[in-house]
Amino acid sequence: MTPELIGLIGILAILLLFFAKVPVAIALIIVSLLGTTAIRGFEVAFAQLGRTPFDTSSNYSLSVIPLFILMGMVLSNTGIGRDLYRMVDSFVGHLKGGLATATIGTAAIFSSISGSLNATTATVAKIALPEMDKYNYKSSLSTASVAAGGTLGILIPPSVILILYGILTREPIGALLIAGIIPGILQILLFMITVYVLVRRDSDLAPQREGKAGASERLHTLKNIWPFIGLFLVTIGGIYLGVFTPTEAAGIGAFGALFFAVISRKFNWKMLGGSLEETIRLTAFIFLLIIGANLFGQFLAISRIPVMLTSYIGGLEMNAYIILGVILLVLLILGCFVESLALIVITLPILYPIITELGFNGIWFGVIMIMVINIGALTPPLGISVYVIKGVAKDVPLQTIFKGIVPMIVAMVICVIILIIFPELVTVLPDMMK
Repeated sequence: MTPELIGLIGILAILLLFFAKVPVAIALIIVSLLGTTAIRGFEVAFAQLGRTPFDTSSNYSLSVIPLFILMGMVLSNTGIGRDLYRMVDSFVGHLKGGLATATIGTAAIFSSISGSLNATTATVAKIALPEMDKYNYKSSLSTASVAAGGTLGILIPPSVILILYGILTREPIGALLIAGIIPGILQILLFMITVYVLVRRDSDLAPQREGKAGASERLHTLKNIWPFIGLFLVTIGGIYLGVFTPTEAAGIGAFGALFFAVISRKFNWKMLGGSLEETIRLTAFIFLLIIGANLFGQFLAISRIPVMLTSYIGGLEMNAYIILGVILLVLLILGCFVESLALIVITLPILYPIITELGFNGIWFGVIMIMVINIGALTPPLGISVYVIKGVAKDVPLQTIFKGIVPMIVAMVICVIILIIFPELVTVLPDMMK
C-alpha cells in the first residue's frame, strides 16, 4: 500500500475508534503507532513513541495550561460566580429580559476565569436558573441564555482551547488569547440583542422585575469582584502590553487567585486540595491529548496526505472563500457529533496547511474554527451544553432547551459571517501587539 492510502485508512480508523468510545488520545496513539510501523517500520514507530511524550510534556510553553487552569479552579471554588451574577444583575436585572441578559453577562465574565465551556455552563446554570424561575421566566429563554453564555468560555481569554490551537499550530499563544477578545464581545452583544428581540416579540417570556438597584448597592457588588477585575487586567493586559509572556501571566494569575482566596477568608485546605485535584486531572487529559496529536501529526506527515491535499486544493481554480465555506460546513457538521477538543486535534494537521496555503491568517482561522465548532456544543445529537443544563434543570424537557437555543445559534452564525467579512475584528488587537 502507498503511504497516502495508509494515511487515509488511519484517518478512518481514528473516526471508527472514536465512535466506538475509545478515548481520543489513546486512539490517536494506537493509530499513529500502527500507521508509522506500516510506512517506516517498527523501529522508527517505537522511537517516535518513546521520544514524543517527553519532548511534548517538557515543552516550556505548555506550562501555561496548568497555571491558567489552577487560577480558574481556585477562583471558581471561592464562590465568585454568585458575586459576579449579583453584580451584573444589579445593573441590568430590572430591564425587560434583564435576568437573561445578566446571565449572559455573568457567563461571559466567568468564562474569562474558567476558560471552560462545561465549567461556565454548570456554574452559571446553578446560580441563574433558580433566580429566573423565581421571576417566572419561561424555561426556553432561561436555559437558552445559560447555554449561549456558556459557549463564551472557550473564546474569551484565557481559553484553554485557543492555547491548545496555538501549541498544535505554533501560532503565538499570546496573540491568540488577545484575538478572542473582540469576537467574544461581539458575540455577547449579539446574544443580548437576541434576548431583547425575543422579549419584545413575546413579553410572556420574561416578566419585568419591579425595583431597581441603587448606586450604593451597585458599588457594593462591584467591591466583591475587584480581585477578578484586577487579575484579568494584570494577566491579559500584561500579555497585550508585552510586560510578560503568557506563561508568566498564568503564573501571576494562579498566585493572585490564591492570594485573593486568603485575604477574602475563603481559603481552606479542602478548597485547595479540590482545586489542585481538578487541575491535575484536566492537565493530564490535555497533555495526553497533545502527545497523541503530535504522534498523529507525525504519522500524517510521513503519509504525505496534508501535502497532497494542500497541493491539490492550491491548484483548484476556485475562490478561496468557497473552499473556506466548505471547510467550515464540514467542521459544523462534525461538531454536532465530536467533542470540540477531539475535533481540533483530529482535523488541525490536515486543515491548517490548507488554510495557510489559501492565504488566510492562522490566528484569524483559529478563532473562526473554534466559533464554528462551538455551535456544535448547542446542537443535537451531541449538544454538550444542553446536557450540562439538563443535569441542573432536571424538570425541563430536552426539547424545550433545544427549541429555545435556535435563536442563539442564529446569532452565532451571524457572528461568524461578520468575522469572515471583517477579519480585522479578529486581527486588529494581535497586530497592535507587534
